[in-house]
Amino acid sequence: MINIPLFLALQASSTEVEGGLFDFNATLPLMALQFLALTVLLNIIFYKPVSNILDERDEYIRNSLTTASASLLKANELTKKYEHELAESRKKAQNIIKVSQQEAQQIVAVKVKEAQKDTETLISEALNKLNVQKEHALKALENQVDVLSEQIKIKLLGNQSSI
Repeated sequence: MINIPLFLALQASSTEVEGGLFDFNATLPLMALQFLALTVLLNIIFYKPVSNILDERDEYIRNSLTTASASLLKANELTKKYEHELAESRKKAQNIIKVSQQEAQQIVAVKVKEAQKDTETLISEALNKLNVQKEHALKALENQVDVLSEQIKIKLLGNQSSI
């Protein structure tokens, strides 16, 4: 009697010998063709569109960077230009202020001289009026002194004739 498990083991070992993990028959070239076809198909369907999108994005980024750097250079130039114009405007304003102050000082000096001349004129006129009034007062006093001295003389002479 033959043992059934031994028979099955012999049959299993004979079938394993024919095929294995690396069986080189007609399926290997088919697998290679299938791999190449899938690679070409994936290249056309996925890789090229993704590559195009990445290239467009890279070009967009490059263009944006060039535009940004050009704008930055232009902004820097405008900043320098406006700073220069601002500095010139400040210098002009300072010069205008300085000239205005000098003109104001000259005007004040002229006005002060005119005021001094006017006060000197007023003082001299007042002195002249006072001198004229003094002379009139002295003449009036001289006349009064003459009149009083005549009256005193008359009284004295009149009193001596009675004595």
